[in-house]
Amino acid sequence: MRIKQRPEDFSVKESYRFDEVPSGRYRVYLMDKQKLSTFDAADRIRDAFGLKPGSISYCGLKDKQGRTEQLIAVDGADVDMQEPDLRLKYLGRSDKALSAANITSNRFAVTVRSLSETSVGFLNVAAAEVNRLGVVNYFDSQRFGSLKHGQGFIAKDLIRGDFEAALRNYLAKPSELDRTEDAKVKSFWRDNWGRWDARVPFEGSKKYHRILKSLREHPGDYLRAFLQIDASYRAMLLFTYQSYLWNEGVRRYLQLLLPREHLFPLKYQAGTLLFYRDADPEVLRVLRESTFPLLAPDTRIEDPKVKEAVDWVLGREKLSLEDLRIKEAPRMLYFKHEERPTVVLPHKLVIGRVQNDELNRGEYKVNIAFTLPPGAYATLVIKRLFHFEYQEESAQQIRDSWRAPVEDQDGEAADTAYAPRGPRKAPAPTPPLRDASRGGSVPKGAPGARGTARRSPAPEAPTAPDKRVRTRETTEARPTPTLGFRESQRQKKDAKEKARREQAAKRPESRKKK
Repeated sequence: MRIKQRPEDFSVKESYRFDEVPSGRYRVYLMDKQKLSTFDAADRIRDAFGLKPGSISYCGLKDKQGRTEQLIAVDGADVDMQEPDLRLKYLGRSDKALSAANITSNRFAVTVRSLSETSVGFLNVAAAEVNRLGVVNYFDSQRFGSLKHGQGFIAKDLIRGDFEAALRNYLAKPSELDRTEDAKVKSFWRDNWGRWDARVPFEGSKKYHRILKSLREHPGDYLRAFLQIDASYRAMLLFTYQSYLWNEGVRRYLQLLLPREHLFPLKYQAGTLLFYRDADPEVLRVLRESTFPLLAPDTRIEDPKVKEAVDWVLGREKLSLEDLRIKEAPRMLYFKHEERPTVVLPHKLVIGRVQNDELNRGEYKVNIAFTLPPGAYATLVIKRLFHFEYQEESAQQIRDSWRAPVEDQDGEAADTAYAPRGPRKAPAPTPPLRDASRGGSVPKGAPGARGTARRSPAPEAPTAPDKRVRTRETTEARPTPTLGFRESQRQKKDAKEKARREQAAKRPESRKKK
């Protein structure tokens, strides 16, 4: 299976609310972006209009690999951005910056590709499990990009007080998977660490201007330089490690509540997650009603099993709650306690029609739509539905995809997570699946169907991308062949000569004699 093979394969739209105040200082916009992280989009807007750091607020971070709509608020400035991958729609004014409190839910529409007959056959069984049991509310691989790109947990450097290592991992650790100019800037500082007056020959260095200015004025004061990083990004670096501790603690919590035979593992960027495929009613009630803490020095725990899980994960990390503190900058670098639901229940889960996959010959695709509360990861719902075959992509698969792009039926290179497998036997047309939220089964005739089942009308498929915003296919025109200089000059000369002969042939005979 594959997700996010194209940006439009993964769509998310925020359901939001904000108090509109006509004279408010904050301009609120609906931001439509694709193939951009929330940080990258905010940086582009800030750079384009000369805004100060911290002048753009938002409700939450949205996935880079997809097409997303989310709310942003700009402090004290009118902006406009209408580019193929980033567009803004003005909504009104407010007297408050945006926060997570402004989101009510997120609606996802995901196209899952490269499915086999077996995958489709098990899909509605897995959907019934998700509707009954929910999904463990882990943080998914997107939260741990610093691990994927080789930077590690920068928060652990900060906890140790090694601010040079923290800054080096942020500024001078290029990723082998990053093909942007940012990787070139980081490579430059990796090779020129300490030579702060060196001239960087890349435009992308502007992003680090404040850090480098601090290092030139105060060489060796790496904490001061680190604090020049945008406050929201600094907070995310700490939150990333906090998220890892949460995942590991909840994994242990499940082991304390459930027998081993009810659990199954799934690999992800930071290790292994545990999910459950069954639970007795009392344990299920406990899981649905429980929360697990995002750890901070002021965390207090009453549930004995939660405390046992927290002690286990802190012991393995050789930390205590009091250690989760950066004493040198307690007001600018800190861990914040928060309770996070242990389990999340997707709402309005709809499985669309099973169709032939135009990007992967001989395989199937299916559209899946559902709603999640703020902070929950749609990719985890998809992984849970297809847990029997999902595999986390490796760095080598990503590199291979650069050399072997997938082609669609028109011969266009498709954006893909990794190179395709060999073709399977061509599938036959298949009837629709039932709405998974009603516990339907795979209808007779569908791939992998067992026995017979009453057919039902196909549910409404997830909404197609808004045509007002062009996708990669519409914005990247195919190159047209051009003639060489000499060939084009010869054709022009021939055309002029032909035109002159035709004009001469039309002249009156008497004029020709003269």
